[in-house]
Amino acid sequence: MTERYKPNTTVACVIHCQGKFLLVEERINGAIKFNQPAGHLEANESIIEACAREIVEETGLALSPQAIVGIYQFSASDELAFVRYTFCIELSEQRQALPLDCAIITTHWLSLAEIIALGSQLRSPLVVKSIADFVQQADKNHPSQHTPLSLLNVDYF
Repeated sequence: MTERYKPNTTVACVIHCQGKFLLVEERINGAIKFNQPAGHLEANESIIEACAREIVEETGLALSPQAIVGIYQFSASDELAFVRYTFCIELSEQRQALPLDCAIITTHWLSLAEIIALGSQLRSPLVVKSIADFVQQADKNHPSQHTPLSLLNVDYF
């Protein structure tokens, strides 16, 4: 009998304001990495609640996801895989972020070009992919026209 495939369920949020995106700088296994506010789903919380919690923990900002950018499947290695629910928030003005999580060194408001230039310092290829998807969706529609949160059923049975 083969072992069942069990990817980690994670959430992330593209937070955008006036052409800049909020990223967190963190130390992972001794290396500096950049990512959106992101983390794992915890027991007894919805995907949307997990995202809001991670935003608070990693930025100190009490923000709620406004829409869905995409759902991504990513294998970091043969033993480590993820299903990542990525949300978005559009802000009218940049807010100062003060991380509560001690693993987060600081936060940065960066343009897409600055983020791409970080290259191997990005936590995963999903950082640029989800921002590019956010930008493409916003170009096609008004930013508030991303996939609605109602797509996810958050009721527990």
